[in-house]
Amino acid sequence: MKKILLFTGDFAEDYETMVPFQMLQMLGFEVHAVCPDKKAGEQVKTAIHDFEGDQTYLEKSGHNFTLNYSFDDAIPGNYAGLFIVGGRAPEYIRLNPKVLEITRHFFDYNKPVAAVCHGMQVLTAAGVVSGRKLTGYPAVSPEITLAGGEYQNIAMDAAFVDGNLVTSPAWPGHADLIREFFKILGGKIEI
Repeated sequence: MKKILLFTGDFAEDYETMVPFQMLQMLGFEVHAVCPDKKAGEQVKTAIHDFEGDQTYLEKSGHNFTLNYSFDDAIPGNYAGLFIVGGRAPEYIRLNPKVLEITRHFFDYNKPVAAVCHGMQVLTAAGVVSGRKLTGYPAVSPEITLAGGEYQNIAMDAAFVDGNLVTSPAWPGHADLIREFFKILGGKIEI
């Protein structure tokens, strides 16, 4: 069974943590959800981002999500792919040198990587977007551009693929994001 590493943290977006975690398991992957400085069995608090007519999203309390693997035990060579959730967690997990080192491993070895929403903040901090085409939540588009990436302005319910990297602006794009991530992981969907 192929293993996927999933980066999350406190105040990660609720849907962007729980839904990919469950969808990837449903597809037959063993998913290790980790957070720097936390161990298996500990929890992260999630946040629900909703749009209610304001200029930006509103943040509400989400669920507590139980990590199923310890961050310190995650060895990047053991994983077929990396999934980076969005929300506020990326803004601080990207400050952890091991998060950046692990992220670079997936690009150095051309392994599949999926990121959603603000997850691109980890990618930009790791220095892996230069010359790449990717999307993300519009508020992170300046970071993508400053890091040398080419921001793709696509619908919120879509995903964009550039080689081993698949990205989506937000959780409405999960269907496309997970389908394309599954394809670059070598999966085939037949109906």
